[in-house]
Parts: sequence; C-alpha cells; structure tokens
Amino acid sequence: MEQNRVLDVLTSKELTYEQKVFSLAKEAEDSLSVLDIPPKTRKYFETGALNDLFEGHAPYRPRYIMPDYKKFVKQGSEFLRVEPPKTFDELLTGLQILYHHVPSITGFPVYLGELDTMIEPFIGEMADDAVKEKLRLFLIFLDRTITDSFCHANLGSRPTRAGRIILELEKDLQNTVPNLTLKYDPEVTPDEYAELAVATSLTCANPAICNDADNRTTYPCEYGISSCYNILPVGGGAYTLSRITLTELVKSAESVDQFLQELLPDCLEAVGNYMNERVKFLVERSGFFESSFLVREGLIEREKFVGMFGVTGLAECVNALMADTGERYGHSEKADELGLQIMEIIRKFAADFPAVYSEIGQGHFLLHAQVGLDSDKGITSGVRIPVGDEPENLLDHLRHSARFHEYFPTGVGDIFPFAVTGRKNPGALVDIVKGSFQLGVKYMSFYASDSDLVRITGFLVKRSEMEKYRNHDVVLQNTTVLGSKNYDTNHLEMRKERMV
Repeated sequence: MEQNRVLDVLTSKELTYEQKVFSLAKEAEDSLSVLDIPPKTRKYFETGALNDLFEGHAPYRPRYIMPDYKKFVKQGSEFLRVEPPKTFDELLTGLQILYHHVPSITGFPVYLGELDTMIEPFIGEMADDAVKEKLRLFLIFLDRTITDSFCHANLGSRPTRAGRIILELEKDLQNTVPNLTLKYDPEVTPDEYAELAVATSLTCANPAICNDADNRTTYPCEYGISSCYNILPVGGGAYTLSRITLTELVKSAESVDQFLQELLPDCLEAVGNYMNERVKFLVERSGFFESSFLVREGLIEREKFVGMFGVTGLAECVNALMADTGERYGHSEKADELGLQIMEIIRKFAADFPAVYSEIGQGHFLLHAQVGLDSDKGITSGVRIPVGDEPENLLDHLRHSARFHEYFPTGVGDIFPFAVTGRKNPGALVDIVKGSFQLGVKYMSFYASDSDLVRITGFLVKRSEMEKYRNHDVVLQNTTVLGSKNYDTNHLEMRKERMV
C-alpha cells in the first residue's frame, strides 16, 4: 500500500469522514494483486487503452447490483427483520433499511427500483398533501444519505399518481440523488404524462427518458436502469464494467488497416480475458454470492449477472484515422462509416468471445457505451460527438445517435441542453423523443441552460456545489468532485444549446 496516498487521504481537509473511509478501503483493496494479468494486458493498461474504471485489484462485490425490490415488498426480509409492509410508512422505512445494505462499486446502492409502481398500491385513498409530505421527506433522506450521484430510480411507463407527485416534488427539491429515468412507451404513456416529465427535466435535469419498448427486449426478465444509464436485469446486475478506450488505442496505430485488422482485435481480446479474470475471482473466490442475504432471500441471483464491455472515445479514434482527409465523426458519411466499421468489429468480438458465468448474456459480455471519467481529457464519452462539435441541426445529431445506439444493449445515451424557452413547449420535446425513438435512439436526457443541476457524463451535479468545491470547500456528494473535474477538463459548458 502506498503510504503517502494513505496519509494524503487521512490528512485531507477537502474530504468528509465518509469519503475518507471509502478512499482508505480502496487503498487497501489496491494493495493486493490477485488477478492473473499477462504482460500484453499490462501494456494496454499503461497506454490507457484498457481501463478497469477504478474497480480495484481484488473484486469482492459486483459493480452494479439490481435487487428485485418488488419481491422485497411482497416478502420482506428475514435477515433485516423487516416484515412485508402493510402501510405507506412501513414501505418507505423498509426501503430505507434495505438500501443501506445494498453494496456496489460506489459503496452505495446504484439502483432504487421502479419507485412509483412500488409506491402506488400503498397510497390508496390518502390525500395528495399527505402523500407528498411523506415522499418529500423520503426523497430528502435519499439525497442526504446516498452521497454519490451514481444512484438511479425508475418511473414506469404507465402514469401513476405516485409518479406525478415525485415529478412535482423534484422540481422543488432540486436533488442530485436519485438520478431518475422515465421508461417511456408512446403506446402506453400519455402525452401529458410525458410532457410533465420533460418539463420537470428542464427544471431540474430529472428525469431522463428511455426507450422502453426497445430496452424490454434486452433480457428475458424485467430490466432496470442503474447508476448513470446502465440497462441491467432486475434481480441481478453487472459483475464488472471494463472499457476499451479507443482514443488511446488509436495512438499506436500504423494505418487504418493495421488498426482494424491487428491492433483493435488484439486489444479487444485483452479486455475480454481481463474481464473473465475479474468475474472468476468474484464468483469463485470472493465469497460474495455465498454470504449475501440478497442471494439467500432471492432478491438477486448470480445467473442474472452479466459483464459489461465498455467502449469509449470512438469520435477521437475515427478523427485520428481520418486525419489526412479532414473528414470528421458526426459530420462526414465516410467518417461515420468508419465508426460503424469499428463498431461492427467490436460487436462481432462480443458475440463470439466466451464470457464466464454469463448465463443471462447467453455466454457473452454485453456492450456498453461507457460515459467517461473525471481524468478523461480529450476523450468523448461512448459514441457521442465531441462537445462543441455537435451538428448544427438537432435532427442530424439524433439520426447520428440512432445509428450507433443499436450496438449497446446495456446502456447508451446522449445529453441535450435546451434553451430556457423550451419550458414553454414541452410537447415539442416529447415529439422529438417520439421521433428519436422511432429512429432507434435508446436513451436521452435534457437540462435547461440556466439549470443549477446539470448532467456530466450521465450523473447529476449542481453548478453551485461545483463552485464550492473549486473554492476548496467540503461538499456532501463525492460525485461533485468527479463532476467538477470533468466539467472543467472537457468544457461541458460548450455543449450546443438546442432550441425548440
């Protein structure tokens, strides 16, 4: 263990006690070396082409866990000594207790369930004001105790009174936790409900909108959205998320052909083998699945976990390979065709490579458009178009997104800041969502140009909190630190503002 790093954590005046505890645990984990990592793979780590996204050197819990909260509501928990809830108060208290005991890569729960459909049966004939006050306190509790914005709750596609109240509350609360997503299906989601969601997002950057009809086909069971926008099976989750960083890999390319035929396949194999090492240690040696009450009580099943194969930096990769021509990703058909060619190679690899303990993935890893890190400089998230270089025409941008979203069953999305005038016409934004989903867009999120809450790569951070951090004040949310660095390094203030 690097003693200087430990001492830096211990003596920091910018970390809370809780943040120090998590940082010290990370240092302890990284002092171990239990994975078999061959020299070739280590080389890719050194160049930055392969990244484990700070999962640690000795995996002892899955990265993302998606408990079946609806099952918990029906059966309670013997381990936690929680009876099945009969009243609204018992439901909220039971969920609060369970959330505290759900681990993840962040140390906090990354998935809180489909809140409105869980709540709806318990509010019955209660007056709106009474429901609203209890939910207000519940949402405040979540925001103040889950101090990491990589936490997600879902709203079902069918309108509910609970969903409406949550959306109304979010406008006033302006919370960063939880991240919210509406599962939107125009066949069952009324326009006025979708407009309420979009209008809310233009006030507080919440909720995002996902293509429910598309995402329902991903797994043979119910899906949920966790962390930023990870599409994962409820009752399972993700063992790991490692990524290939195409921006860094392309720096070793000798030619387009050498990149496509030699370098890319070689790095893909290294990432796949590394992910298998992580999964094998987690399943065979860590003891997590043998010891967790979540498994014993049927809230999660190992067979419903999958490995997420992350891809990021496609834009810079394509632009580097096309540098001699001047063709740019998102602006040139030739550049986009090269991007699609790269993605076809990656998709074929994922479809052929044997992933261990991946029953729900049919023996394979599933692709994910990884959104980036605070340390990423000049690396555009996933398959997005670089900030500041977006097409002038929003429809062109959406058509481009749709072509690349189809490759990523475990999550891909785009972020669109809108002028404040968009608040006057939420119906127009709903029409944009409908058209985008018909094209094949899987997930999209909005925020207004004057909003305090902004989306960074997928998670939410307040501009006011980032300013406090820049002034060396202690901040409650540890993701404020990540968000501030990413916002500044990648000049997210330059995202193209869209008009309605």
